[in-house]
Amino acid sequence: MNYILFDGTVRNALLPFTFTRPVADIRIGILTIREKWEKHLGYTTTTVTEEYLSEKYPMVEMEENVMINASFLPNDILVEMIKSLEQNQAIFYNDEVMAFYSKENQEVDFDEFEIIEFSEDCIRVEHTWDIFAKNDIALREDFELITEGRHSEPIPKSVNVLSPENIFIEEGAKLEFVTLNASTGPIYIGKNAEIMEGSVIRGPFALCDNGRVKLAAKIYGATTVGPYSVIGGEVNNSVLFGYSNKGHDGYLGNSVLGEWCNIGADSNNSNLKNNYEEVKLWSYETENFARTGLQFCGLMMGDHSKCGINTMFNTGTVIGVSANIFGSGFPRNFVPSYSWGGASGFTTYLTSKAFQTAKIVMARRNIEFTEEDAKILQHVFEETKKYRKE
Repeated sequence: MNYILFDGTVRNALLPFTFTRPVADIRIGILTIREKWEKHLGYTTTTVTEEYLSEKYPMVEMEENVMINASFLPNDILVEMIKSLEQNQAIFYNDEVMAFYSKENQEVDFDEFEIIEFSEDCIRVEHTWDIFAKNDIALREDFELITEGRHSEPIPKSVNVLSPENIFIEEGAKLEFVTLNASTGPIYIGKNAEIMEGSVIRGPFALCDNGRVKLAAKIYGATTVGPYSVIGGEVNNSVLFGYSNKGHDGYLGNSVLGEWCNIGADSNNSNLKNNYEEVKLWSYETENFARTGLQFCGLMMGDHSKCGINTMFNTGTVIGVSANIFGSGFPRNFVPSYSWGGASGFTTYLTSKAFQTAKIVMARRNIEFTEEDAKILQHVFEETKKYRKE
């Protein structure tokens, strides 16, 4: 069977992260949503997404296809229902389609489908803040999925450990003279990852392949450090998608960083308002500030954005794609893509300069900045012009 993941109705609510990727390629827990589905289904998947992303993330359609809403995370019950789908059947959760069976080039009219209601519990990523708020449960589920029937590498004797049965270390990982407390949740350490001496980590926590935790870091769950990402200082309930750095002292809490982000030394974000009220967060969907229902909510930073040393972010700050923030004071709590500056004001960060930086940064990880990447980022530049004060 050919499985295709589609963005669904939540794509705009997940900006700025979906400016540069399909919903399926958001990381929550240990794996991306796509990786979760592929592991559950036992098949590779392709994607239906925005047209400007489709060259990098193409769809492969066959004679028979099952379309899956990527905002829903898989579980055993849902996967079995999807595997059992037949022609002109669709699974719905309330009023939202979860999956449906279609023929090639079929015009889909759900009034003509047999509707199967899904009434079990499931995790759905509907808002940017869900990525950290639901990371605890997603991380625990991924830990079970990845480690089932497998044996961990031995925990080094120099490691202080609580609940070692909840710790899984992949081949090539390095850690000595660190403290791991897995009594509050599982701890996963990926291939060739490194945790440097003096670090104290409380689960649930995931350090993905080739990630690094710097000396004497203090990490609270539920935190995910994506592939090739680096963290240091104090981090609490945050998700780094991959290839991003927060390597120095300073605080990051209840936050999400996309790919290729960099947080300057001694930078901090607030995750709690002084009056303890509910945090509101900029929404690209409504082009206004949306209620999150959360008392704790920090920084949402899109791909390729950076901040200089000693940057201070207010509670509930949203940074777009390829923004460069520096200087004293608090920048405003919505910074559009391709903004250059800080609290004293912003100018436009030209794509010629932004692309040159991206090439250098990606080359450090032996990854090419391609024409596809440039086209996507150019599209984001044009699409977000309306938010910038030229």
